[in-house]
Amino acid sequence: MSIRFIGEGNIGSAPEFREFPHGNDDPDRLLRLNVYFDNPVPVKDGYEDRGGFWAPVQLWHDEAEHWATLYQKGMRVLVDGRIVQDKWTDKDDNPRVTFVIEARCVAILPYRIEAIALSPKPGRDADHDDRTDAPDE
Repeated sequence: MSIRFIGEGNIGSAPEFREFPHGNDDPDRLLRLNVYFDNPVPVKDGYEDRGGFWAPVQLWHDEAEHWATLYQKGMRVLVDGRIVQDKWTDKDDNPRVTFVIEARCVAILPYRIEAIALSPKPGRDADHDDRTDAPDE
């Protein structure tokens, strides 16, 4: 069972990338983020966090290794996914349960962003101006 989740928060540590081999097939690629989902409530002097929480966020995708270079500690993100139970056993053989957010997408929000650079579309050279593709008005 899972619950749909959409939340805004800050990445709390450096992103972690891992690969899991599958014999001769391409490996599964995982990007892990540790995100603090705050709950800012207006108070007299601004805002106060009430009921915020830390959650592990997992994003499985072929581009996870590249994306790990884009996300940074302190970055504001919007996470869309689902909350699932992760059952495991600790080193003392005790059963444990953790809730994990399996993200469908992790959007970077523009707070504190200074610049954005896009790579060219596949099949285009870097000097091509996309504005010339716009329809005439």
